[in-house]
Formats: sequence, structure tokens, C-alpha cells
Amino acid sequence: MQFSLEARTASLSVGEFAAFASGPRESGGGSAGLWRAQLGQHWHAELRARTLAAAPDARFEVALEEEITHRGWRLTLAGRIDQLVPATGAEPLLREIKSVSHPLPADEAALRTDYPAYFLQLATYLVLRRARREPARGELVFVEVASGLVQTVALSPFDEALVLHQLDAVVEFLQHRRHAGERRRALRFQPPFAALRPGQESIQAGLGAALARASVVLFEAPTGYGKTGCTLEFALGALRSGRFQRLVWLTGKSTGQLQVVRTLKAMSDPRPGNLLRDTPPAALPPGPPASSNPLGYSTPAPAGDPSNPLGYSARGANPGLSGSNNPIGDAAHAAPLPYWQVRNKGEHCVNDVFHCVRDACGFLNGCAERWPGSGLAKFYLAEQAPRDLDALRAAGRAARICPYEITRAALPYHDVWIGDYNYVFAPANRSLFSEQPGFAPAETLLVVDEAHNLPARVADAHSHLARADDALALLAELDHRRAPADLQLAAEQWARLLGRLGSSDAVDAETESAVHDAVGRLAELVMTLPLDYAALGPEHSRTLWQFAALEDFLSDSTLKKLLWVPRPGELAFTCLDAAEAIGAILQSFGGALLMSATLSPFEHTAMACGLEAPGGLASLRAPAPWRDGAYDVAVDLRVDTTLKHRARHSAATAATIESLRASSAAAVAVFFPSYAYADAVLGVLEQRSAALRVAMQPKLPDLAAQAAWVEESLALADVLFLVLGSSFAEGIDLLGGRVTHAMVVGPALPEVNAVQRARMDTFAALGRDAAFRRVYQVPGLQKVNQALGRLVRAPGQKAKVLLHCRRFADPSYAGLLAPEYQMYREITSEAELGAWLGPAR
Repeated sequence: MQFSLEARTASLSVGEFAAFASGPRESGGGSAGLWRAQLGQHWHAELRARTLAAAPDARFEVALEEEITHRGWRLTLAGRIDQLVPATGAEPLLREIKSVSHPLPADEAALRTDYPAYFLQLATYLVLRRARREPARGELVFVEVASGLVQTVALSPFDEALVLHQLDAVVEFLQHRRHAGERRRALRFQPPFAALRPGQESIQAGLGAALARASVVLFEAPTGYGKTGCTLEFALGALRSGRFQRLVWLTGKSTGQLQVVRTLKAMSDPRPGNLLRDTPPAALPPGPPASSNPLGYSTPAPAGDPSNPLGYSARGANPGLSGSNNPIGDAAHAAPLPYWQVRNKGEHCVNDVFHCVRDACGFLNGCAERWPGSGLAKFYLAEQAPRDLDALRAAGRAARICPYEITRAALPYHDVWIGDYNYVFAPANRSLFSEQPGFAPAETLLVVDEAHNLPARVADAHSHLARADDALALLAELDHRRAPADLQLAAEQWARLLGRLGSSDAVDAETESAVHDAVGRLAELVMTLPLDYAALGPEHSRTLWQFAALEDFLSDSTLKKLLWVPRPGELAFTCLDAAEAIGAILQSFGGALLMSATLSPFEHTAMACGLEAPGGLASLRAPAPWRDGAYDVAVDLRVDTTLKHRARHSAATAATIESLRASSAAAVAVFFPSYAYADAVLGVLEQRSAALRVAMQPKLPDLAAQAAWVEESLALADVLFLVLGSSFAEGIDLLGGRVTHAMVVGPALPEVNAVQRARMDTFAALGRDAAFRRVYQVPGLQKVNQALGRLVRAPGQKAKVLLHCRRFADPSYAGLLAPEYQMYREITSEAELGAWLGPAR
């Protein structure tokens, strides 16, 4: 749907118009894959041949476009009619062909309940024809894809009357979007910080200039800089200026989402002492002309600043306070910006067992009929209504409506969407955003937080694992349920194929061909056969739905892939690199900010995200002068922590930890590449009878439990053993200013395994050194930079860091360290270590 709120016009396809709904959907479960569309095309061609035999002058794929004026809006609807059969003594006949897996023949009322959009689509064509004084009759032809059985249903005047109700629904939505545009223009918000930290005073201008140069910006700022607040201030200003219509903010962790929500709330609350609120309008200097200031910043930058071509202010002042920029005149009348934090589907579920199938869920089955009287539209009509997960679940229980469908229904009416990477990048989840009415990536600002994790997360989202045990369990259940013989046979062949697999780094060509054939056949059957997923239950249903996803994976030419067997009977469909897919999505947005503390080297991040095209990418490194000189770094050349030699140096590592703790007044942090390495060094420390209290990082998934462990360990232990790349090293912000001495035991290079070897082969064209840098060195040193960045999070904090391996002095490794860590002292003896550490405390 494309619309102009100012001109009160909209254009959309007839299919999009018919499918539009302001309430929930009831489909639930499964991936459509490619087979349904392919089989639909097959039956379209078959029925076309039959029609031509009976009516040689029939026409097919007849284009129709017409403008309808409704309640002050001009709507242009366009589409293609499947078949137009000329009149034989009556009005011409319009036919729409719809393939279904539903058994035919079926009760007409059931067809109308299950496929209302099909009836509405054809009725819309009839209405458009009447608007052109070309009346016609209409009939829907349903085709059962598995058998080719056909059932025809004629349209009635009642169907055409429903088009008027659909026009009302679409116009009501457009009116809401028009109101949202007015609300954005009147938006008022507080700066995120009571006082600016050194380096923040220029970041608004920097972001604006970078986004003016390119649609995708890599924004690197150190931990503790305030990236979330700075970027939100910029993004809200961009929404208010009309540069973007919506903000989509993605994070990889729920804690990051909660931080965005907290910051938004704080920026929406009036706070005393706000400079912008307390300054009389006349005291604010005028802004530059709108044509040179698309984001609406009000204070001009110094003339002739080559780094600031659009004239953004150094502060990024809060516009909308005076003159024509302040249409509401008083902050008390400014509406807050509606945001929605999207949690995953399973968290919404109020059933004892999460099985998202209409016939298995009383909250999903019939929810569209219950919606109009439920009062749940308050979640988007009432801007102050609570939007937390507990409120959604309580409301869903009371109204017998799936809480996830409340989220789906509410999203189009909100200007800020906050969620996981998957809602934009994962094939299984992205339809929640992409299929929302009015969602236009080209008019959306996308912010990706902790973007250094994006390539790996997207590759994981495209990857799958098939197990022989699951296939055998499915086969037994299909036999128990007396499923169609073709499906049982295909499932049996799949189970046998998986059962024969022994561990291997890559399957051979013959096996890969057999996998393609088996997956394709099962995907076709699952998409065409009417199966009772409610009776099959969640586990077996997921196994069946996976075949469409596997077929999509195998046929996706944008992915670099590996089929391998990590354990006997387990076939891994691994995405080695999803850069091309990531780049296409990022470049579809009007603007995209990828931010992290560790995006360097920028050229590597650009390649990993498919952003190698010149002109489409800009980078910005936030100034943080308070970090200059905050780190005192040394590289220990005495040891080699490579897998081959680390055991030989473990005694030296243990002794170094003792020396580090002796020089510190508080607990020290020691970062290891793996739990196994940390355990080995802990064993050596214990053999030395060292009087050190060592706290080994536990495997705790809950953030609150992790934070509690850190607090307890800082108070009671002498040494914290942490693992690089874990949430303790990358997500816990409790070490800054409290740990002044730290040690990194070797760069955290990824484990050498089948996947990494295949990735090396994938990038072989770059040369071995460049491939090794991309596959091993960059990810390993990013983990080191992430961990060390959390030791200094504010001005005045200091940290003494020992990089405990001679590899850190190798230029190929040292060049990947953050600039703050590259000025280091080299340690070649115990005496030099003691001199660097200073006297024991």
C-alpha cells in the first residue's frame, strides 16, 4: 500500500485490498514455502486450457485499474482478473482460480469462513467493473491442489456489499496514519542526558551528515558512550521532520529492547531543568532553510564545515519549540510517540502447550469474529493503554483472543517497533513486519544495535538441523494417525536417509542429490495434503513444517551453504554466509544505522553485511576523548596460548594471574577463549596451592542471575574467570570502574571445525591470509575488544590490561585491536612484568 496523507490518496493492489484487516488473523502455523505458489500456477494453466476449449474468445490475466472516492479519500485499486469469459446472452463472467489444500467439495459457508479474502477480491473486481459501467457476474473456482478436484461458488450481491465495509476499514486505517503524521510533526521529547559527556556534543550532526551521504551507516561508539540515547534523539528528530515515517529498532537481546523502552519513556517525560523547555523561544537561534535541513535541527553549524554539509547543529537541538515548527504551541498537548516492543510468539501464548494451530487453540480459532466486540482495539486507539506482555496476556485471556494477534493488529498504528533481528532478517519471522499494512521500508529508519552480531545471527536464522530420531518419531505418528500413504512413504525414505548418515564434514554429491529430492517431495506433500496438525501436536507439526523451510534454504541462491553431519543421524543445513541477503534487506530501507562498539574494521563489517557497493555506505566513529589514556596495556611475549602450546605455558599463566591479583586492590578479571581453557588453568592454580579465591563463570541464561553472580564474585572472590564472547564478557556492564586490572588469555579465535573450514573454502578467492583474517582473526579480536570495552564506561575510569599471548604483538592481530589498546608495552620477562604492574598491594 502506497499513500499520500497530505493528498489523501492511496494505491494498492486488489489482492492487498481484499486481504487488509485491522484485526487478528487465524491462519497460524507453518511456512507456505514455494510449493503452494508453484502448484497454483499449474492448476491455473490447466483450467485455462479447459476454458479455452469451451470459450475460445476468453481472455486471461486481464488488467483492471480504477479509482474510487470514498469518505474524502481517492483510492486506486489495480489487479489482474484470472479469467474473463465473454457473455453468451448474459453479463460476462469473471473467474478467479484459487488453489487450496482444503478437501473438496466443502460446505460453502466453510469456504467463506476460511477464505474470506478470496471472495472479497473477486467482489472488488465486480465493483470496479460496475464503476466503469461494465457489469459482470463472478464465480470463484476452488481447486484442491492434491487431487485437482474443482468446486465453483458463485458470488452474490452480499459479497459486493462487503466491498463497502472494506473501503471503510481501509479509510479508517488511513485516517489513523494521517493522525500519526500530525502527531509526529508535533512530537516533543527531552534530551536523553541531563548533561553531555565529552564527544556527545557533535554526534547528532555526525549522524545526520553520514545518513545524508549514504542510506546505510556504520556507527561505532564505545561501550558507555550512550549510543542508545544519542541514536534515539537523532531518530525521533528524523521522524518529526518527516524524513521517515517509522522507526524499526532491532536488538539481539531482550535487555537491549528494555533499554530502548526505558530511554523512550524517559525522553517522553517532562523533566525540570531541561534547557530546551526552560529557554524562551526567542532565545533559540533560527534554523537553516528546510531544503538544507531535512531532519529539522534548529541550530546551524558553523558555515563551511566540510564534515557537516547539511548544517546540523552541534547539539542536535530539540526542534519544534517555536514558530511554524511548533504547531501545537504547548508541550502539554503533544501526544507521546506510540512504540511497541515485540516479544516472541511463544512468550505471548497463554496455553499450557505452545502449538500455534487454529484448530488446536481456542484463542486463535474464531478470534476474527470475536475481535470487533472485544474492545482490544484500545491497544492502538488509546495511546496511553499499557502495552507490556502481562497486559496483553491478561486481555487476551479475557477476550479469548490470542495475545500475539493483538500485537499483530496493533503494530500498524505505532510509529516505533522494537524487536529482535529476526523480525526483519529471518525467513520464518519477518512476515510479522513486512506484511503489515502501510509498512514501507523505503520510508522507514532501521536501527540495528550490537550490529557486530548481525551476520552470525542471520546465518543462524537461515540454518537448520534434521535428526533421524525426529523423523522416526514422525513416521510412527503418521502411521498411528493413518496419514496418506504417499506422505508415510516419503517420511520413511527420509528417516532411512538420515539414519544412514555417519559423521562427516560435508555430504557427498550423491547424498546431497538424495536430500534435495527427499526434501522437495516432502515439502510438496506437506503443502498440498490436508493434515490434522492439531492431532499431530507441536513436535511433529514442527518437523513437517520444517520441510518447506529446508526447501527454501536449498533453493536460495543468495546463501553460501554447507550440508554436513555433526553426529551420526543428524544432518545440518548450515548457512556459511548470508551477506547478500543481509545487504539486500538493509538497502531496501530509507535509512539504516548499524551501531556497535566493535564494527571495526569497517571494511570487514561491510563485506559481512553485503554492503560492498560504493556509494551506499558511510561510517562514523563517535569521538570519546575520555577514553584517551584510560587503558594501560601490555602484551606478554613470554607465552604462546595456541592450542598446541598452551599446556606448556599454563604454569606461567597461573603465576601471572597471581601477580596480577597481588598488584590490584580489588578482584581482577581474567578472560579466556573457552571454558575448557579456564578449567585447565584453574586446575594448575589449585595445584600450586595458591591462596586465591577464583570464581568461575557459571552457565546462567538469566541476566538477573548473571548480574547477581558478578556482584557476589566482585565482593567475595580474588579473581573472576570469564569466557570471551559470552554474555558475561559482552553483555554485563557491572565491571566498569570496579575492575582495574584484567588479563586476556589469548585471542578468542573460533574453534576449528567443519563449518570454519568450509567458510575458509568459501572465501578462498580472497587469498588464504585474507580468508583467515575474515573467518578467524576478526571475530576473535572483536570478542577481545568487546570485553575490554566494558572495563572503562565513563570518564575517570582506568584499567590496566595484560594481553597474555605473543600473538597480540603480531601486526595481523594488533591491527585489529581497538585504537585504545594498540599503544602497549611489551613484556619479555618476569622482571618487566613486575615493573609494569608496580608494587604489590
